[in-house]
Amino acid sequence: MDQQIRFCTARDGVRIAYATIGDGPPLVKAANWLTHLEFDWHSPVWRHWMEALAAGRCLVRYDERGCGLSDWDVKDFSFDAMVRDLEAVVDALNLDRFPLLGISQGGAVSAAYAVRHPEKVTHLIMYGAFARGHVKRGQVTPEEHEAQLSLIRLGWGRDNPAYRQIFTTQFIPDAKLEQMQWFNNLMRASTSAENAARIMEVFGQIDVTDLLPRVTVPTIVLHCRGDARVPFEEGRQMAALIPGARFIPLEGKNHLPQEGDPCWQPLIVKVRRFLGADEYAIEGRAAVTAASPAPADRLQSLLTSREREVAALIAQGLANREIAERLVIRERTAEGHVQSILNKLGFNSRVQVAAWAVSRGLGARPAH
Repeated sequence: MDQQIRFCTARDGVRIAYATIGDGPPLVKAANWLTHLEFDWHSPVWRHWMEALAAGRCLVRYDERGCGLSDWDVKDFSFDAMVRDLEAVVDALNLDRFPLLGISQGGAVSAAYAVRHPEKVTHLIMYGAFARGHVKRGQVTPEEHEAQLSLIRLGWGRDNPAYRQIFTTQFIPDAKLEQMQWFNNLMRASTSAENAARIMEVFGQIDVTDLLPRVTVPTIVLHCRGDARVPFEEGRQMAALIPGARFIPLEGKNHLPQEGDPCWQPLIVKVRRFLGADEYAIEGRAAVTAASPAPADRLQSLLTSREREVAALIAQGLANREIAERLVIRERTAEGHVQSILNKLGFNSRVQVAAWAVSRGLGARPAH
């Protein structure tokens, strides 16, 4: 799976970088704190998100102004400008109807877009989102807010990640060391210290509580109970304010769920079901459903590269513990991959997975 990076221009002349991954109907992801299209693509913090969301779809994502591959020299960092960046990407791709995903502050941007363009948005998906920024909701005092901005301006660009680590532990407190190191580096690579501070300032003042009752598209709101960055209550409030929105609590502390987290597989399963009741139309052919497994040539593109590796090892007769040892991952992570494979392929047993993998040349033929 490869990504294609292109550029478009927002109304005020700022160039916005956007990327497409996969084939099929579009799924648009609003930008969130902080992104870099190329760095994210190779990062263990984000790669599993992209592979899962692009299965059977064309995932569209972009770097908001001042970040990643988009223009860094920007005057306007307002919330309205962030909504216009999303509009520019949608217009550049000439998208007609599509589901929209908002993660963290991307949820507020997505809600504002859906109110402006209800004719374009088919589904609205909110994860870890909030209606009020950390200043507006009183999560930090004005003194704490200023201290955070000072930390960003002083330490963002330093080789020592100590300043950035403060934010990393809020976003992914349960992550592995490698993932934390990647996130530390991502923040430094994604933007300058001054831009990071200006963006953080805007995020703190976001308030779309008046907009949410005007959202008219089908919506789900997912939020981890122990989210260390955006309180669980913010997700509850967002769901309560959007008419008819469904609220789905998840277990975990990471604001950005990592592969192997207890919430990761439920999150992806819930999103897929919301978008198509366990189905993705692949290359315009009939949909795949959990109750009715489809022919193998339609299914392989549903799996991530890591899941195909796991399927091949299942075909070789390896147990979860042995798969974990072979791939140098935790046994719990291996179990999660196996369950994801079963869910995606609509199978009930490892034997079915093994037979399917052998038929697709993914593993050696088992002895029995």
